Formats: sequence, structure tokens, C-alpha cells
Amino acid sequence: MGSMDECWSLENGESMVKGSNKLVLTTHNLSASSLRKPSDCALLSSVRWKLMKHFLGNLQEVVLGTKLYVLFPTIPLVIFAKFLHLGRPWIFALSLLGLALLAERVSFLTEQISLYTGPTVGGLLNATCGNAAELIIALLALHKRKIDMVKYSLLGSILSNILLVLGSSLFCGGLANLGKEQKYDRKQADVNSLLLLLGLFCHMFPLMFRCGSTFVPDNATLQLSRTCSIVMLITYAAYLIFQLKTHRQFFEAQVEETDLDDAVVTEEAVIGFKSAVAWLVGMTAVVALLSEYLVGTIEDASTSWGISVSFISIILLPIVGNAAEHSGAIIFAFKNKLDISLGVALGSATQISMFVIPLTVIVGWIMGIEMDLDFNLLETGSLAFSILITAFALQDGTSHYMKGLVLMLCYIAIGACFFLLKHPIKSSHDITLGVGVSSSGGTVVA
Repeated sequence: MGSMDECWSLENGESMVKGSNKLVLTTHNLSASSLRKPSDCALLSSVRWKLMKHFLGNLQEVVLGTKLYVLFPTIPLVIFAKFLHLGRPWIFALSLLGLALLAERVSFLTEQISLYTGPTVGGLLNATCGNAAELIIALLALHKRKIDMVKYSLLGSILSNILLVLGSSLFCGGLANLGKEQKYDRKQADVNSLLLLLGLFCHMFPLMFRCGSTFVPDNATLQLSRTCSIVMLITYAAYLIFQLKTHRQFFEAQVEETDLDDAVVTEEAVIGFKSAVAWLVGMTAVVALLSEYLVGTIEDASTSWGISVSFISIILLPIVGNAAEHSGAIIFAFKNKLDISLGVALGSATQISMFVIPLTVIVGWIMGIEMDLDFNLLETGSLAFSILITAFALQDGTSHYMKGLVLMLCYIAIGACFFLLKHPIKSSHDITLGVGVSSSGGTVVA
């Protein structure tokens, strides 16, 4: 522990009360830490100026403290490409890679802040900022009135977590532990499955209301969506109380004594509180900038690559944007720590379904944009069957590679479906003007 205290002094130029900052070990923390790199304090020993040590120490932790540091050059490259008006598909691709890195770094900085604020506030930060990149992309797309893109990207994030991430984790974990009995605690999985089913329930009402009623009053679907969104946000608030207060033990990672070499049960901060806040604000601003580039160039990338916008939004964005978190889930599945993998996949899907999606509806309401929960029949059907298949796969508390294979194959089938679905993204402005798409692909004005 002494070396860590020395490293703190070198990097931050300030002292720390030993043992004062402890981190409650959650599945999110453990998964995120799988991509972290330990600091080399010897690099700072030759620096004499205190302020320079402080800056270089923070720079080392924030920039070089991840195995994804090789992606940092994509951030200045995308700004350079945007400034020189280079190919918009390249801007889209570089923005996507930059966001993959920044999503992991925002998670790291949130974790550092939680070391000072305590487990409850820290857990609340993780519960609200865990999908910060997806939320920012959705809000920017909403601001540009690209409602279909908002729906596609958020739907894709849920599908990616419960089918691809969870499926690949169970599959890889099953193959790597063929001779071991794979079990996990069903309590956390049951709670998340229940919330996902409630979210699906609220998603289906506007669709059934629109398709099943002979007479639908004007804006009735929109009003129903807003009512359901309020219900979902109230439920998510209750879930936070359940997760952070009354039943916290369900969501804390259970680490055995034999696993202490693979994971640190308690962790001390490596950068100061003010520094962490400053870096978090700066990186959030960069995430917003790259998200704006991403939203503005997605149609050009779709045209240039010959791939539908629906496929890019539902499949590519979630895979690349959550790559760091996904890889962590798979790594712990290899170690037969399925509770961590399930906590990452299901927890992220629950946050998107019960917090991010209804929040976009409410924000759209405030902005005067008609964002609703009607995701159309194909999208809602894909979500419904995915949640049901996942719930059935997790009902017995045991796992094997066949369950993971089935979930991954479901994801591939959905990906093929949206790869063949080719139609442009409609905005609320287009809908208001009565702009539609003809069967031949042309634009029709009603």
C-alpha cells in the first residue's frame, strides 16, 4: 500500500489519509477495471516542479491508464478532418472509434469521483452516467429531429447488451470452463429481467394503441408515450433506491478469497477530486463534439458504404460505442465470474430501457419534438422476443455455451434483418410536412 501512497504524492502533489477513500466493488467497477493499466510512478520521479508533476501524473492516469490508449489519436484526427472538410464517412468512422475510448474513460473518471463521494452517490453516478455516450448521441440526434435514429440507436444498445454481450459472455465462458459447473446469483438477473419486461410493456402500449384501435384521437399515441415514460422514470428511481439502499447486496460483486489476485476488493483514488471533475467535464464536452459529428455524418457514411442507416444505428453504433464495457464482460466470463458479466450486460440494458429512452421522450416533450415510444412493429417485435429469450435463458441460475450460442445467433438474425431494411431516417419535421417514402424509394409529399 505504501507504493500506492507514494504514487499518489508524485502524481497529485498532495497527501491522502490512508484508507479514507474506498470503492464498493460492483459489477460495473470490476468490468471497467479489466481494461485499466497500472501506473509507472518512476516516470515522474525526475520531474521537480510540483505543478508539472500534478499535471503529468493526471495525464498518465487519464490518457495512458487504459489499454485503449492507442485510440486517442483519433480524437485530434477527427477534429482535423472536420476542419479541413475531408470525407464525411471518414469523420463518422473516426468519431465512432473516439467515442469507444471516451466511453471507457468517462466510466473511469466517474469511478474516481465516487471514491470521494461515498458508495451511494458513487453508485448513483454509475447508474446515471454508465451510458453517457449513448445518452448524448440520442439527445443530439433528437435536437436535430432525427427521431428514427434516436429510436434505432437506443434499441440497438438494448439488443447488443442482452444478445451480443450476454450471449458472447455465456458462450466464451462455457467453452473456457467446460469442466466446471457454471452458476450465478439469480437475484440480480431476476430484478433486471423484470424491469426489462416492464419497459417492453410500456413500449408495446403505443404500438397496440395505434394498430389495434379503429379510431385514434390526434396525439393520443404521443400522450400515452409520455405517460408511460413518466411511469418508467418513477420505476427507475425506485430501482435506484432498491439498488443503492435497501438491497445493495444483490448488486455488489461477490469476490472470493481465491480471486484476490484477479480483482482488487477496495481501491484508492489515483487522481484528485477536482482533477477528476475537471477531466470529466472536458471529456464529456469532447463526447458531445464527436457525437455531433457522428449524427451529422451518418447518412453520408450509409450512402458511401452502401449500408442502411438502420443497420449502422442498431448494430454498428452499439458494438463500437460499448466495446470497452463489452470486452470486460467477456473477460470475466472466461474467469467463470458470470455474476459480473450478467451485471454489466443486464444493468446497461436496464438503464437504457428504463432511464435513457423515457428521458428522451420527456426532453423531446420539453423541446416541442414529438418523440414517442412507438418503435414500429418490426423493432418492437425484435425487442420483445429478445427479452423473452434472454429471460428464459437465465431462469435456472446455471449456464453453458449453448445458451450463449442461441443468444448470439438471435443477434445475427436481427442484424441480417436490419441490414436488408433500407429506408432513410425521417425527422419530425418531415413527418409534420407529410414527407414519406414511396415503394420505389422516392420521396412523396402528402
